[in-house]
Amino acid sequence: MRLQHVRVAAIALIVAALAVAAWVGEARAEEGFTPLFNGKDLSGWTVPEGDNGHWRVVDGVIDYDAASEAPGKDKNLWTEKEYGDFVLRCEWRIKETPYLNPKIPVLRFDGSHKLDAAGKPITITMPDSDSGIYIRGTSKAQINIWCWPCGSGEVYGYRMDPSQPPEVRAGVTPKLNADNNIGEWNKFELTVRGETLSVLLNGKQVLQDARLPELPPTGKIALQHHGSKKDGQWSSPPALVQFRNLEIKELSK
Repeated sequence: MRLQHVRVAAIALIVAALAVAAWVGEARAEEGFTPLFNGKDLSGWTVPEGDNGHWRVVDGVIDYDAASEAPGKDKNLWTEKEYGDFVLRCEWRIKETPYLNPKIPVLRFDGSHKLDAAGKPITITMPDSDSGIYIRGTSKAQINIWCWPCGSGEVYGYRMDPSQPPEVRAGVTPKLNADNNIGEWNKFELTVRGETLSVLLNGKQVLQDARLPELPPTGKIALQHHGSKKDGQWSSPPALVQFRNLEIKELSK
């Protein structure tokens, strides 16, 4: 009799879980979001030729160990499809930080580096991992995922471009550090419209309508590779990251 009750309870839990999953799926469909990752394999993504299994799916998440064997510089994981204006939601986490980065700058509110009395940038050393999301097919428009004190969500390629006006460089500098602790999941919501980018990180606005001049009108999305080894040791921050629950809503102009 007890066994029968256990079976009934188990069946009820399964039915409830399926109902919740169906409700979530319907809610996302009503909002206009389409999954970018099916939780099973890398369908819809282009794995770098010669990668040899370093971009992979583990327990329903996209897992990367920063050790792609693909020749050349492009070891990133790209979508097969190109996108123009969109809202992208995804969750990501940094698995570990085995590399001590000795060159992390202290950023000021305007995106410049804080200087010491001799006029040299002040740097700090801390454990670091480094990845990001490329939008519109260009690495310059990379939304950073890392351990810097300024927090993730910065657009390094624009902030560090001296040809950009001060308001652009300030605009792509995070307004606050909204990252969770290392090993914990974070949630991005990226809104790309025209040449502007807004970034919500864990429900907090870190960038608002940041301008990205000359951003291509369309392009693929990439999950970034970063890191290299010398004599078996990491010589730069590795992209020891995972991604899950990637979904996108294309916006009409």
